[in-house]
Amino acid sequence: MLTPVEVKPQRYRASYGRYFEDFVVGDVYEHRPGRTITDADNINFSLMTMNAHPMHCDAVFAAKSEFRKPLVNSGLTLAIVLGMTVNDVSAKAIANLGWKEIKLTAPVHPGDTLYAESEVLEIRESKSRPSQGIVTTLTRGFNQDGVQIMEFTRMSLIAKRGSLPE
Repeated sequence: MLTPVEVKPQRYRASYGRYFEDFVVGDVYEHRPGRTITDADNINFSLMTMNAHPMHCDAVFAAKSEFRKPLVNSGLTLAIVLGMTVNDVSAKAIANLGWKEIKLTAPVHPGDTLYAESEVLEIRESKSRPSQGIVTTLTRGFNQDGVQIMEFTRMSLIAKRGSLPE
């Protein structure tokens, strides 16, 4: 979420994200733009993370599998979907507190375009940090056909308005 902040008359600075007070349980944020995953993305990420499974980097091997083509490394899928949420969910976060219940619900292939949405499940004040609160979101990732390919729950420690430098 981009919210321009006036820093002096007729001069604005981009400010991304939401403060703790801006979250409402039940709100759903559709994250855009989408992201098309290329063969190069998949191979580079797989080899960079030392995952040389042939389903990610050997098209001939993958063609003989039940999927008939390479699969995108699930770590890359998670990283892209998570990254898509930052502007709306965690651009004003102090810390990422964790993920749980990561579910991979459909295969992702190079050439697929991913989209995501996040639903606010819970908000609560921090007991130990009065200038921050904890926001829990459920994020779902979809491919270009609207098929859900993943979901995860995430907890973020978010700054309250006035507690961050602009």
